[in-house]
Amino acid sequence: MQKKIAILGSGSWATALAKLALTTQEQINWYIRRPEMIEEFMLKGKNPSYLSAAKFDTSHIHFSSDINEIVSNSDVLILAIPSPYVKQSLTKIKRSMGRKIVISAVKGMIPEENTLVTDYLNKRFRIPHEQLAIIAGPCHAEEIALERLSYLTIGCKKRETAEQVAPIFQTEYCRTVTSTDVIGLEYSSVMKNIYAIAAGMCQSLHYGDNFQAVLLSNAIQEIQRFASAITPMPRNIDASGYLGDVLVTAYSKFSRNRQFGQMIGMGYSVKAAQVEMEMVAEGYYGTQAIHLANKRVQADIPIVEAVYDILYNRMSPTLVIRDLTQKLH
Repeated sequence: MQKKIAILGSGSWATALAKLALTTQEQINWYIRRPEMIEEFMLKGKNPSYLSAAKFDTSHIHFSSDINEIVSNSDVLILAIPSPYVKQSLTKIKRSMGRKIVISAVKGMIPEENTLVTDYLNKRFRIPHEQLAIIAGPCHAEEIALERLSYLTIGCKKRETAEQVAPIFQTEYCRTVTSTDVIGLEYSSVMKNIYAIAAGMCQSLHYGDNFQAVLLSNAIQEIQRFASAITPMPRNIDASGYLGDVLVTAYSKFSRNRQFGQMIGMGYSVKAAQVEMEMVAEGYYGTQAIHLANKRVQADIPIVEAVYDILYNRMSPTLVIRDLTQKLH
């Protein structure tokens, strides 16, 4: 792809996507907010805070802590900032993005707006939906760093745009497919984090593999019902961009949302779990976002509502999950 590619963000997912992009591109631009982090990155040849297994030849990276410089000098922006910080980070942008292709790798919603990232970008920066793409699928950053075979789904309302940007991420160890179901994939990416929290809670509460299988088979049915209520269209909910992402997030040792749920199930408060993890569990914010969004469509999503009761109404995980078991099949 003969366009200038930029990464916005400095966390593990941003680092993994930068690794992929540098496999297919000669040069990338990379916005990292803190200048001291850039200095350490250039000195060590790796991200000083995340994914130390991923080594970089920094001569192929133009770093900057000025987001407007990066936006001005790039054609394709890969947004990989945790959802709670997206709005704050992007308020600094003073350059027009109307002609940019923006790829959201954010697996969450904008908490202050309670909107999908693509909808926020469309309204706030007037970027046409035909130029907004998303990254979905079962793909932990840690496994990208280790070059383990992974699969990504690139979604865009205009399939030609998805097909144009997919090769950025297509490597020997990462394969890509495209989709036009942007809304379904975005909501699924939010909801899978909620189900991973539920799975972590159930693990700590000593529910076994049999129940976990029932929990997650019901979870994918919830995504189907919710997505159909929001935007009815044919979609293969069993595809890796939906079901695969739910499974890996709920089962993987790399899943911070599962870890967060385990801690809540063990009796940690939300704040104590967040402090100890030192990383963002997107599902905490996603739970409230989906709960509020569902007030409009009234889909049957009892697992989401159970997690909401535990996290936001401070109800007992033991009692709420026990009640939930009567609603699953």
